[in-house]
Amino acid sequence: MLEFAYRSTGAFEPVFHSHPFYEVYYFHEGKCNYLIGDRIYNLAPGDLILMYGMTLHCPKIDPSVPYIRSIIHFEPAILRFYTDLPQAAPILQPFEQFKNHRLCLRGEDKEEAERILLRMHGHQARGDQVGAGRLLLAFADLLHFVYDRCLSSLSEKREFPSDKERAVQDIIELLERKYTDDELDMDSLQRELHLSKSYLAKIFKEVTGATIFEYVYRKRVNEAKILFLLQPDLAVTEVSFRLGFKHLAHFSRLFKQQVGMTPERYKRQLRIDRSGLPETGAWHEFV
Repeated sequence: MLEFAYRSTGAFEPVFHSHPFYEVYYFHEGKCNYLIGDRIYNLAPGDLILMYGMTLHCPKIDPSVPYIRSIIHFEPAILRFYTDLPQAAPILQPFEQFKNHRLCLRGEDKEEAERILLRMHGHQARGDQVGAGRLLLAFADLLHFVYDRCLSSLSEKREFPSDKERAVQDIIELLERKYTDDELDMDSLQRELHLSKSYLAKIFKEVTGATIFEYVYRKRVNEAKILFLLQPDLAVTEVSFRLGFKHLAHFSRLFKQQVGMTPERYKRQLRIDRSGLPETGAWHEFV
């Protein structure tokens, strides 16, 4: 499966969504905050985002200016004709290693990316078998371009050299799934991971420099900030309970520690300087 929308301008309802395929998103122009998982990217023209798919993501745009983006959805299997060749570059490695990643393309890099997208559009417009084949080849060229510009970042990513660090990665993956569970505690982590509570606490602190629940609370507060931005009508109490806090006072105290202001004040500040980001819009297939 390969779906390509070139310079799409459709409006949409801003909701978090995910999908089981990979995505390449290129931002041409407009005003947009792109929310991916617990990250908020303030986009500029030339930004290209790789998305692994299953991470929840949502663009939040200002409808007073044109929002123009090119989006490619694809299943990795369509590239097997190339990736299985001897000496083939591992062009899917950035998706597999980073999961989600932004490239800020400027100058000649921006021009080259836009030339490839335009060429893909021309092939797609043919609407025949030859056009489809050349579209796929041009897309493979785009992925080579992206891989080339990810090489330095890829080399900086280190493998997990020890059982201890692999175990910490398992803890993090579990926390990413369970962080809103109001029953999350060290006993449940011990049952899930089949490692003692004391060992889990010890290795997590050694590898990350933070405790397990410092990580959980940081994740929850980051998610709260995203909810306040994306759904400004949500009450602070509702956000607190959604994110696994049993007591509003606990949530408010942690939020103020991390953000420097109470959640109520943060919501008020967003209304003042949210840069005109909208609260509603019409849904479009390619967001």
